[in-house]
Amino acid sequence: MKLSIIGSGYVGTTIAACFADLGHDVVNVDIDEDIVNALNDGQSPIHEPGLDELVEEHAGDRLRATTDYEAILDTDATFLALQTPANDDGSIDLSAVKAASTSLGETLAAKDDYHLVITKSTVIPTTTEEVVGPRVAEASGKTVGEEFDIAMNPEFQREGTAVEDFLDPDKVVVGAHTDRAFDLLGEIFIPLVERADDPHVVETGIREAEMIKYANNAFLASKISLANDLANICKEFGVDSYEVLEAVGLDSRVGSSFLAAGLGWGGSCFPKDTAAIINAARERGYEPRLLQAAVDVNDGQPVRMLDLLRERFDPEGKRVAVLGLSFKPGTDDIRGSRSIPLIEELLDAGADVVGYDPVATENMRELFPDIEYTDSAAAALVGADAALVATDWDEFAALDEQFDEMRERVVIDGRRIVTRRDGIDYESLV
Repeated sequence: MKLSIIGSGYVGTTIAACFADLGHDVVNVDIDEDIVNALNDGQSPIHEPGLDELVEEHAGDRLRATTDYEAILDTDATFLALQTPANDDGSIDLSAVKAASTSLGETLAAKDDYHLVITKSTVIPTTTEEVVGPRVAEASGKTVGEEFDIAMNPEFQREGTAVEDFLDPDKVVVGAHTDRAFDLLGEIFIPLVERADDPHVVETGIREAEMIKYANNAFLASKISLANDLANICKEFGVDSYEVLEAVGLDSRVGSSFLAAGLGWGGSCFPKDTAAIINAARERGYEPRLLQAAVDVNDGQPVRMLDLLRERFDPEGKRVAVLGLSFKPGTDDIRGSRSIPLIEELLDAGADVVGYDPVATENMRELFPDIEYTDSAAAALVGADAALVATDWDEFAALDEQFDEMRERVVIDGRRIVTRRDGIDYESLV
C-alpha cells in the first residue's frame, strides 16, 4: 500500500521506516529540507536504537522524503504525525496539526480517488472530528465520509525502544466511523499484526481512540508518581523502597513496570499529555485532582534531591556534576528531562555546574550554553564536590574509582544505579 506521512520528527520518522519495513511504499512530507535530505540519504534525523538501520535499508526504495505535498496524491492514506506541544497554560498547541490539515486539504482538492486521513498525533478528544476533518474538507472542497474519511491511530512508542514497540506492540488502536475506513486501516496494519506476537487490535470510535492515548499515559505517569510518593514515605522511615516496590510489583493486579522510584518522569509525552488532559478536563468543569497530584509529586522529586545536597553543604561556589541529561537512557531527547530543573536550581543557588551525557550533550547545550560539559563521566567527576545522578545510563553503574577524583565525594543517586561503597558519601533519593 502507498502511504504518506506528514511530519518527520520522532514519531513520523519511526513509523515511516517501520511501515516501509512491513512492505508499504512510504513518503515522508516535511518542511525541513535538511531532514528530507537526510532521510533520502539513508540517515535518520533522530537518535533511536534500530532506526538508523531501517532508514538506511529502505531509503531510496520503499522510503523517501520530500517537501512537496503533491507526493500525497499518489498515496492511499495520510498519517498526520505532527508535534502537539503544550502551551504555557498546559493546553494543547494544535498549530502544526491545523496547518498540515489545511495543506493536506488543498492537495487533496486535485485528487479524484478516495483518501483516508489518519491522525497519529496525540490530540484531545474531538480534535480529529472538529479540527482535522473540517479543515481538510474546507480546503479540499470535499465531504468527510464521502470523498475522504478521517480516522485516529494513537502511537504507544517509548523513546529508546520505539522501533521494537511499533513492530511488536501490546495493542493496535484504530478509531473510525465508516466500514471503508476500517477496511483500509486493516490493510495498513495486517502486515504488522501478522508479524507481531499476537497484539490486541482495538477498533473503536475516533474520540475513544484519542482518549485511549491520554488515559494510557496518565495512568503510567500516575503510577510512577504513586511509586515515588510511597518511596518518599519509605525513606522517612528508613525503609528500602526498592524492596517494597519490588514485592508490590509481584501482584498481578499491579505489575512491576513503571514502579522504579526515583527522580520522576519526563520526555515528550507524559509532561505535555498529562498537562493537556488536565487542562481539557478543567475546561469542561471537572477538576482532575489525582492527575494534578501526580504532577505535583513529580515536580517535587528534583527539589527533594537538592534538599539532600543542601544537607551536606551550601551549593554556592561548589562544583556539582550532573550525570545524565536525557530524560531516559537510550535517547538524546531532553524534553521534560529531570536534569533541567536540577540545573536551574543549582545555577540559582550559585553552583558551578558540569554536565555529562553519552548522547544528549548538544541538545542540553542549546538550553544551557554557559555551563561546562565533558566527554565522559570520569571527566565530570574530577574536582567535583558532588555528583547528582539524573539518568540511569548503564555506564554510571560501572563508576567506581572515578569517584576518588572528586573533592568532597558526595553522590546523590536519583535512579538507584550507583553501587554504594566506602569512601563516598552516598545517598539514594528514595
